[in-house]
Amino acid sequence: MKKPAKKWVIWAIVAFVVILVILLAVMKGKGGKAERKTITVGKATILDKALAVGNIEPLNEIAVKSKISGVVGRLFVDVGAYVKAGDPLLEVRPDPTPLELVETKRNVERAKIELENIKRELKRYEELKDKGLIADQDFEEKRREYDQAQLSFQMAQERLDLMEKGRVKIANANIEAVIKAPITGYILEKSVNVGDPVVPLTSYQAGTELLKMADMTELIFKGTVDEIDVGKIKEKMNAELQIGALPGRDIKGIVSLISLKAQKVDNTTVFPVEIAITETGDAVLRAGFSANANIIIARKDSVLAVPERVVTFRNDSAFVQVPAGEKESEEKSVKTGLSDAIMIEVLEGLNEGDQVLEKELHEIT
Repeated sequence: MKKPAKKWVIWAIVAFVVILVILLAVMKGKGGKAERKTITVGKATILDKALAVGNIEPLNEIAVKSKISGVVGRLFVDVGAYVKAGDPLLEVRPDPTPLELVETKRNVERAKIELENIKRELKRYEELKDKGLIADQDFEEKRREYDQAQLSFQMAQERLDLMEKGRVKIANANIEAVIKAPITGYILEKSVNVGDPVVPLTSYQAGTELLKMADMTELIFKGTVDEIDVGKIKEKMNAELQIGALPGRDIKGIVSLISLKAQKVDNTTVFPVEIAITETGDAVLRAGFSANANIIIARKDSVLAVPERVVTFRNDSAFVQVPAGEKESEEKSVKTGLSDAIMIEVLEGLNEGDQVLEKELHEIT
């Protein structure tokens, strides 16, 4: 009774294999008879663009520094504040060394002694002049010496007051160690806090950077363009900016500067460019935003175009495959124009509405 059962199992397996082979053959046959894919020739807008990568920066960014040494006494503003030219930013409190303070005080004492000596001499000259014993010219010379000594004493005293108190009054004008805003704009960065030492700006040293400020109404894009594209772009070309932090915003500009000297970045030769931002819409731009700029080299609207993938280039000529009957195809020569690497303009050889075959995809075996 067991042998017929085994035969039945064997025949079932054989039948299953036969059916499977037939199904695979049918599916393969259907695949070989798949309809050919075609592209309809239509009109499109084609842009030839050069990509620049960079950041949004203020046109004029000012580093605020001090011309006197000391320590930061008070801060009148904070980051993000809007100030007008001449508004106080911070106060630098003098912090002289003991030697500087001693020398300044001794200079005041020396100037005072010289003033008193010349004052006594001037009094004697006045008596001699009244008696007619000296010429008027000699008297005037001594008076000039007295005026100079008085001025030297006053300057020494004012220097001491400024060093000790941080302020002095000269000709009804209060002179204080207060740093004021050189321009109207926003405070972008604060580099010091109260109590930090301040090195003055002089002809032989850069000085301590206290604050950074800029007029945020004038912004530019600063970036780089690959050397392959730099020969295609020119100043005053239009550009469209894409800012990572503001997706979908329409921001436009005009190329304002193309550097004459290249830079090496990660073993790649690039050229710095600047783009003046002309339109921001309702977008609020901030200094430091990373951005890409598409510089419009050429633009053609509503021209005949096909995907560049269906075009075959051979011996300085371009060809496409067009249907010929139900199964056949023929090669047709076309003349192409502007390309954006996705779509390519067709100048001759095709008309709107024509059908172009997609290139066949071959399985990798």
